[in-house]
Amino acid sequence: MAILFAPVLIALAVVTVDLWVFTDARRWARVGTPVVFRLGSLTIATPEAWALACLLLFIFFVPVYAVARRG
Repeated sequence: MAILFAPVLIALAVVTVDLWVFTDARRWARVGTPVVFRLGSLTIATPEAWALACLLLFIFFVPVYAVARRG
């Protein structure tokens, strides 16, 4: 029975972290220092773009966000 809850818990964790990324990115944008990531022609600079990127490729973009927000 516990194995059935694992995907639910993982999805809940992903959504929770994604909401944190969106909220944090929005806070940084409001104070005039948005979190920006550029890789070639790919630019992620808005809270919405960060939230979408983290939702779609969680394992890659959450660490990227953590590094990019430091500066």
